[in-house]
Amino acid sequence: MGAPSLQDGIDKAGSPIRLLWRQNPEPWNPENIEPEYAGWRAEQAAWHTGVSLSDLSHHMFDTFIEGPDATRLLSEVSANNYEKFAIGQAKQFIPVTARGNIVTDGILERTGEQAYTLSGIPAAQNWVKYHGETGGYDVAFVTDPSSAFRGGANPALFRYQVQGPHAKELAETVFGGPLPPSKFFHSVPVELNGTRFRALRHNMAGQDGYEFIGPWEHAAAVKETLLGAGEAFGIVHVGALAYASASVESGWIPSPVPGIYTDPELAGYRAWLPLFGIEGQRPLNGSFFSADIEDYYLSPYELDYGRSISFNHDFIGRDALQAAKDTVTRTKVTVVLDPADVAAVLGPDQSGTDLGYYLTYARHRIETGDGTLAGVTYQTATIDTTGTILSLSIVDKAHAAPGTAVTVVWGEHPGSGTAPDADLGFPRIRATVAPAPYDAYAATQYRRH
Repeated sequence: MGAPSLQDGIDKAGSPIRLLWRQNPEPWNPENIEPEYAGWRAEQAAWHTGVSLSDLSHHMFDTFIEGPDATRLLSEVSANNYEKFAIGQAKQFIPVTARGNIVTDGILERTGEQAYTLSGIPAAQNWVKYHGETGGYDVAFVTDPSSAFRGGANPALFRYQVQGPHAKELAETVFGGPLPPSKFFHSVPVELNGTRFRALRHNMAGQDGYEFIGPWEHAAAVKETLLGAGEAFGIVHVGALAYASASVESGWIPSPVPGIYTDPELAGYRAWLPLFGIEGQRPLNGSFFSADIEDYYLSPYELDYGRSISFNHDFIGRDALQAAKDTVTRTKVTVVLDPADVAAVLGPDQSGTDLGYYLTYARHRIETGDGTLAGVTYQTATIDTTGTILSLSIVDKAHAAPGTAVTVVWGEHPGSGTAPDADLGFPRIRATVAPAPYDAYAATQYRRH
């Protein structure tokens, strides 16, 4: 008898929600990275005021896709435009189901004429592999999992993110002059002491910078060089706590619930997926609760991926996305929690003066003044540079204008067996709607260079 599938887990639990709902789950932190190096406050400040280095080599899966049908496969399972997808360019990968719900996103980089690397959490990679393996495509896959699942082996690639106002100066120091010009999400080849790798224009919190990506055998030497040269610029090594909060500032919602749990046409896919994978183990929790998993599904339009959707080709979900284009009623925002209410509900840190560090992927209710549901939080974190907690959220467009007053219900619904709207006495935290990305640079300059 084989290992249980996702469908086996759903059947045994009784529903997708019963499978996934967990009160107060263990917080996720990137693998093989210390929680803090200089302290989370200094690390958050570094990408705003100086320069920071984040080691992204361990917490993502990489699937290497290659073969005569690689481009055709990817174009048929995602909404991206492949007509002008240059070698060395990367895109936010957008796979959707036939009903137009996102499977989850990833970063897709074209590394050759028919070669790609898809990085991120493995849900999008599973979607591609399933269709590639069952659809008769001439394509091969090699997956390098995160360090949590690698059994002590080294990653295939190093990935070092250098960002902040002094990132370009640091790069010029390390490489002996300006790097070749490149657009956002495009990479250029670089060489350091005879080692060749790539510099991708990319970052996580709106500031200028690069991701340096190359074979793991050169990882230690490249990292040592970057940190050593960075001492002149006050470089700060970013730990797991600060790094995990960066997406709140930059406006990227990580790990949306895959829209795969209910469609009868995806029964074969659920039977193919393992139970003990991302789709069967990523927990749901928070003050927002629904017994219907479809209430957690998201359209790529709600995630602000509309500019990356192309209808110049046929793909799974094309008709659904065309129908949804002008009818989506929710949008992504940043919700800024009131500092006084945060201190009253959550308490200060051990010094008794400052806010402590909080990071949660809980789905908390966002309400209007009369208690009407206005939206749901998706990632919430203390951002020291703002003096409060920010929550990256999806809200009804009627409540999305910057400055709109809302409240966040802070608590852990027990799940099935308790009414979704039961009054559980959870505290309310006053909050204000702001744009996403919250960071002014990210919101206005991120893609202009």
